[in-house]
Formats: sequence, structure tokens, C-alpha cells
Amino acid sequence: MSILIVFLCIAFLILLISYYRFNAFLAFLVVSVIAAILLGIPAVEISKSITRGIGDMLGSLVIVIACGAMLGKLVADSGAAQQISSGMMQLFGPRHIQWALMLTGFIIGIPLFYTVGFVLVVPLIFAVAYRHKLSAVYVGLPMLAALSVTHGFLPPHPSPAALVAQFNAHIGKTLLYGIIVAIPTVIIAGPLFAKTLRRIHAPMLPTFKSTAVEPEQLPSLTNSLLSSLFPVILLSVVTLLVPHLERDSYAAKALILIGDPSLVMLLSLLVATLTLGKMVGTSIKKVMDTYADAIKDVSILLLIISGSGALKQILTDSGVSVEIGFFLNQADIHPLVLGWIIACTIRVCVGSATVAGLTAAGIMIPLVGPSGVDPNLMVLAIGAGSLMFSHVNDAGFWLFKEYFNLSISDTIKSWSLMESIVSVCGLAGVMILEQFIQ
Repeated sequence: MSILIVFLCIAFLILLISYYRFNAFLAFLVVSVIAAILLGIPAVEISKSITRGIGDMLGSLVIVIACGAMLGKLVADSGAAQQISSGMMQLFGPRHIQWALMLTGFIIGIPLFYTVGFVLVVPLIFAVAYRHKLSAVYVGLPMLAALSVTHGFLPPHPSPAALVAQFNAHIGKTLLYGIIVAIPTVIIAGPLFAKTLRRIHAPMLPTFKSTAVEPEQLPSLTNSLLSSLFPVILLSVVTLLVPHLERDSYAAKALILIGDPSLVMLLSLLVATLTLGKMVGTSIKKVMDTYADAIKDVSILLLIISGSGALKQILTDSGVSVEIGFFLNQADIHPLVLGWIIACTIRVCVGSATVAGLTAAGIMIPLVGPSGVDPNLMVLAIGAGSLMFSHVNDAGFWLFKEYFNLSISDTIKSWSLMESIVSVCGLAGVMILEQFIQ
């Protein structure tokens, strides 16, 4: 009976968000209260469970997500992303435009939140398409595929970072595994798939043209790359070196301290404040204003994540998580595939990748320990599932449709299929990777 209540509550959550257009944070809170009552949690304990769930979830994520948002905003506003784009175009040349844009999207997609990255790269896509007389969809989809993959697979993006916290995974390993899976995924969903889209015409609307930073005001390419990728570099170095050091040595302790996700993001932000702010002539006040704007952009994501923490805590405190784990453990489906299927289902119903990933994680948490599955791979499997078939209930679908001035039919043929390819290839990559790390 308890399991039936949980699935009815999740169905109600999907209904609130997708049909009644409830704010996802409010929907999570409403469903958490209803679930708590139906599952028999004492009335005086319901508020405590919800508060504890929100606190536990945000406690490990606020610094990572907030600093990540600030870093991404600075990378965009300073012109570092524009410099990386220009450098990649010069490196690859006009014959390999798609590959240049794909790599650019992957690099700037690591620090940038998806919407910021999308708005930033669209003018570049249209400029390149116009210059070389090519379809903007054909030219730009590889770049947008790269942005989508980094958004769904790689910390410090909100959903992967939250999944790492929920499954008690290792953020450095998740990032490294994610990059390994992401590379072939982006190639298949980007340049290879885009070859079928040459005939889709996408006239750019003047409204979406943005003002570029003057070349003399841009930071150098080296500065832009190192500042943008500093969190990745630092996490990778720590993850690779620590296993080879004595656990009690000063070097290991120092690296473990530096490798803490919160400290990594804080150090990266301080470095970027200097390299993309002070060193290029931007006042500290202006940099701080950029950071304030970034927090406004990410506040709703933090609320959604906190809401999912409340629901997860209700499931834990009621004891139903153990029942769900036992029930799912009887299913003759690999846990990674099961997590992916659940995330896919919620994604198609709700539209939000973040909601899909976090809700699926709440269901799968009890199964990870007993099954022996690698929690880092579970993060990636659910992340891949959360990107499945974006359609009319997803804001990203309409963002792509309106910016590229496409019909709904052409948007489905291009954007929706690209997201589906990313999801399927992501799962395939995770399953293959599992064979090598067991």
C-alpha cells in the first residue's frame, strides 16, 4: 500500500507541474505534505521532516551551485566565452565549423548554466551560418547538443551536483566519468545527427541579436580557457593524485581539502574574479554586480532542489524508501537502466530535466547500496534519462523553436530528436563504462 501511495503522489506531482502549471518548488512542498499524511508520519513531525530535508539538500549544494552560477555569469559578461568561440573557429577553420562549435559549446557549457549558454551562443551560430551560407540548425545543433550534455551530465550544474549529493557519489569521479561518456554522445547527437538536418531553414529574428564585446576588450584565449575550466582542472588533478598518496600524508590531506566541491568552486570563483575581472580592467564593484545577477538567475533552481529534498526526507522518515528498494530489487532490470527509465518517464511527463533527475533519484536511492551499482554511474544514468525527448512541456523546446524561428514539426525533428539521441547514447555510454570500472 505504501508503494502505491508513493507512485500516486509522484503522479500527482507530475500533474501539478505539467497540467496545472504549478511552480515546481510549491508542487514538491504540497506533495511532500500529502505524502507524509498518507504514509502515517505524525502531524508534529511533518514540518520537521520537510525542514530537515530542505536543509540537508541545500547544505551541501548552495556554495557549489551559487559559485557555479557566478562563475558562469562572469565568463559570459567578461567576453571569455566569446573569446573561446572565436579561438575555436580560427583553430578548426571553415571546413570543420560544426566541430569547432561543438567543442566551444562543451567548453563554455561546463561553467555556464544552460539558458545563459544558449542565449550567448545563438548569435554566434547565426553569424557563422550567414557567413558560410549554411542552415543555422545544421551548424548550431552540435553546439547546443554539447550544452545539453554538460547541463545533464556534469557537475557543477545543479541537477548533476544535486544527484551527486543524494547518492553520496564522488564529484570528481562523476565529472571524469561524465566527460568520458559525454564525448561520444555529443559527437553522435551533434555533427553526425546534424547531417540529416541540412534542409531545415531557420531565419534569425532581429530581436535575438546580441551585442558582442569589442575584440580589444576581450581577455586572452589562454586566460579565458583556464578561468572557465579551472574547476574541472582542479577536480581532475585531485581525483587522479589522491589515490596514489599516503592517506595520512600532508600532501593527501591538503589535496582532499582543496578537492572539496565547495572549496573548489570558491577558489575557482576567486581566481576568475582576478583573471576575468581585475586583470582585464573591470572594477570589483561591477564584478560583484554580475555575481548578484547570477544569484537571481539560479534562485528558482535552488528552491526546486530544496523541494525535492523535502520529498526525499518524507520517503526516508516514513520508512517507505526501504520498501521501494526491496520492491525495485525484485525487478529483473539493471539498476542503471531502471533509474534511466524512471527519469525518462518523469522528464517526458513534466518537461523539467532537473525535476525528472531529482525525483528519479528519490526513488532509486534505496536500491543503490544493496545492488552494488557505482553511485557515480547512477548519477550519469539518471542525468541521461532526464534529457529524454524534450517537447512542448519543456521551456528548452520553446527556447529553441523561437530563437531559430521554426515550426513545431521542425523543432521536433531537430531539437527533440537530438535530446533523445543524447539520452540513449548517454545510457549506452554508462553501461559500457560500467564494464571497465567494476
